[in-house]
Amino acid sequence: MKYPISNLLSRSFFSILAFVFILSFQIYSQELNQKVTTLLTEGDTFAEETFENEKALEKYLETLKLDPQNYEALWKVSRSYVDIGEHLPSSTDAEKIQQEQIYKKAYAYADSAVIVNPNGSMGFTRRAIANGRIALFKGIWDNVGLVKQTKADLEKAILLDPNNATAYYVFGRTHAKVSEKSKIVRWPLGLSWANQEDAIKNYEKSISLRPDFIMYRLDASRAYVDMENYSKAREHLKTIEVLPTKDEDDDKFRGEAKTLLENIKNK
Repeated sequence: MKYPISNLLSRSFFSILAFVFILSFQIYSQELNQKVTTLLTEGDTFAEETFENEKALEKYLETLKLDPQNYEALWKVSRSYVDIGEHLPSSTDAEKIQQEQIYKKAYAYADSAVIVNPNGSMGFTRRAIANGRIALFKGIWDNVGLVKQTKADLEKAILLDPNNATAYYVFGRTHAKVSEKSKIVRWPLGLSWANQEDAIKNYEKSISLRPDFIMYRLDASRAYVDMENYSKAREHLKTIEVLPTKDEDDDKFRGEAKTLLENIKNK
């Protein structure tokens, strides 16, 4: 069967057009991916090396403008909001309201990360952290539901990634904070699960995964002091003296560690 030349030309034209479209789309996708990667890397430098939280947030938000469903950017925006919020002044009612709003933003972005990727450990971790901040801000005993959700998110995060140091650390802090109240008081609220032994267990796991992070060892030391295990507390506190800076608050943590070590020197 013979086809008119015009039909052949028409088919050739559309084939070429389709090829050009596919090629252009591939080039665009590659350029977009490169821009996203660059922005995330720049954000990480600000967040983890120079500790410029506002600039880190800006880079992560720029990433979301290009790729609104980017899981990594979503949970890192949440992280930046928490980092910003915890350094805001909170002496007046207006300042407290502003801080609470920042933590709520952190929760919203972490929640979006969980929705985008329900199999991602860091989304649950960051949602737990934001929830925990809100609970501490409002008072955990008046917001038991937030505490329970924090626990559930941390358990899920650890299940998804057994090497998630942040999740173990936050779970340790959750156990430590909730167990400050007597178990008799906590039991009717469904919070009898918290205990100092599990706090230490989770702290030690986080330290084994990230041994150079000062905050993990400092809070573990405090838990050991509460348990009157002063030798283990001293072990971590002395290690802190030689650890590098990995967090913007490490100088403050070193000072607190030095004070605590001095306080227990004869125990």
